[in-house]
Amino acid sequence: MALSPQWLDELRARVTLSTVIMRTDKLQKAGREWKACCPFHDEKSPSFTVNDQKGFYHCFGCGAHGDVIRWMTDQRGMGFMDAVKELAAEAGMEVPAPDPVAAKKAEKRASLIDVTTDAQQWFMDNLRSGSSAEVREAQEYLKGRGLTRKVLDEFGFGYAPENKQALAGALSKFDETVLVETGMRIATDDGTKYDRFRGRIMLPIQDARGRVIAFGGRILGKREGIAKYLNSPDTPLFDKGRTLYNLHRASPASRQTNRVIVVEGYMDVVALAQAGFEDAVAPLGTALTEMQLEMLWRMVEVPTLCFDGDNAGQKAAMRAIGRALPMLAPGRSLNIVRLPSGMDPDDLIAKSGPQAMEKLLSEPASLLETLWQFERDAQPLDSPEAKAGLKKRLLDHVDTIGHGDIAALYRRELLDRYSAFAFPPREQRGGSNSNWRSGGGSQGFGKPRNPTLSAEARGQLQRAMSGGMRDALSRAVIAGLVRHPNEISRHSEALTRLAQLDPKTNDLVESLFELAETLDSGGTNAISEAQGLPAPPDDSRYAFLREGTTPSDASEELAEAVSLLVERPALDAALLATIARFDEDPEGSMAEQARLRQSQTLLNDRLKAFGRRKAAQAATTDLTSTPDDDPASDFRTD
Repeated sequence: MALSPQWLDELRARVTLSTVIMRTDKLQKAGREWKACCPFHDEKSPSFTVNDQKGFYHCFGCGAHGDVIRWMTDQRGMGFMDAVKELAAEAGMEVPAPDPVAAKKAEKRASLIDVTTDAQQWFMDNLRSGSSAEVREAQEYLKGRGLTRKVLDEFGFGYAPENKQALAGALSKFDETVLVETGMRIATDDGTKYDRFRGRIMLPIQDARGRVIAFGGRILGKREGIAKYLNSPDTPLFDKGRTLYNLHRASPASRQTNRVIVVEGYMDVVALAQAGFEDAVAPLGTALTEMQLEMLWRMVEVPTLCFDGDNAGQKAAMRAIGRALPMLAPGRSLNIVRLPSGMDPDDLIAKSGPQAMEKLLSEPASLLETLWQFERDAQPLDSPEAKAGLKKRLLDHVDTIGHGDIAALYRRELLDRYSAFAFPPREQRGGSNSNWRSGGGSQGFGKPRNPTLSAEARGQLQRAMSGGMRDALSRAVIAGLVRHPNEISRHSEALTRLAQLDPKTNDLVESLFELAETLDSGGTNAISEAQGLPAPPDDSRYAFLREGTTPSDASEELAEAVSLLVERPALDAALLATIARFDEDPEGSMAEQARLRQSQTLLNDRLKAFGRRKAAQAATTDLTSTPDDDPASDFRTD
């Protein structure tokens, strides 16, 4: 269907905007305009204006703005074409005809809605005026759920009798094939036909315009081999993956609350509505689909998923998160609320009142926090292999995120949480007599108290100090930390970051932390031989490795060396991440690459200056100079 800009302008000109708005909201005349409290957000003084001459509304409080078509789609929750058709009928305009195929589909859809509408009225009449024992049982069940007559009427509760041919008799004016096509009747291969819904309390499922397109039914009590809830199958009217229960009511309500609550089932929606939460929707027997997520994000930027606190609810939340991650965009995410274990919204409200539900909704967990907690608690993490598995699962999730910047931020946040979990601060040893410090300074050097370093840690440090590290600066830093082990705590964050950036250093960093545990700061120098380690070399190029260097000078130079050691792989990792998103954002990626390469050049200059300064210091003290084949910076720059 082609709607030209000229035709749409004519439609807007023929419809008076204030007249349409006053059907649902009260306006007051203010000169040439109309004013009111904004229908899109809560306010006490009017900031919402309507200008019929210009044909638009505007709120100076929340920024809501649009024409008469936008009003119908945003405030009424209608689809664009539905809004156009309704306004065109009011204006006496003929909507351009669709193509023949689309016209035939629209005609078919309209005829099927006639069937579902009549079926809904029949179900409601059964519940309200029926007098059979099964109807009384249904009425007692709903009364036991505490549902008021107002809620029963608003949501259209009805009853389908326990009779395989009851619906066919009630809707005899419709052809049998149409009843089957709407999903109301089932046709078997042998030609037998019978009602799909029998002996069930019925709820209509409606589209964004409030038209009945399908049904959900709940049995009374427990029946062996019978599903508690039964929904209509997919039909020309109904696609469960593209439908949200209660959307037509929740959409306008969410514009008042700036919130939409997603619960697991339609009875949860009903319970919330009775308690005053009118902005709730539910998927229909499946995990949230990509289309349903898009529908939610059109309502608010951060919908709130509210699932039961049991394992099933947790898994449902993770399925939704898995679908959402590739679709995240700036400002677009999910909040997660977990109900107490074994409770649904109805249980919580009945036990603790609506305020308990409101409190949970006001303190949701973020998508990232929920993802971290789920994977952290998914299995025991009592071995290095299990902890490495946690890291892999987290990064696998990050890899599914489509937006480059969001993926980079998730990677950093999750790795920070992982590092704090996998490399926690070491507990103090030695009680109140221990001088273990979080900072270095002039008192940061000490002697070993208990030589209890494990054989594995000794081996790691011995290999690193005897040439196992790839470059001179790395070897020197390890040797410096062995010589002055109480500096390890001062640089624990940087060392943890190094382990993140270069997994091959994980065991070495762990060995340094273990070495620090065995020491106190009561003396002036570590005696590494007592730990079974070779003495760090008296290397004249580094103040922190020379005998006679003051503690403050050694601490200062060691801090600079550690910083240089960690900064290079951090820049390399950032550059790789930027290159990876080149296809998505070539201009931004090139600019970021240029900035990072400039940072690498500055880092190389700092490394060279660090090397030249050490060489000059060595010359002034008449110590042995650096071998000719060592790079000036003691760090590879290729």
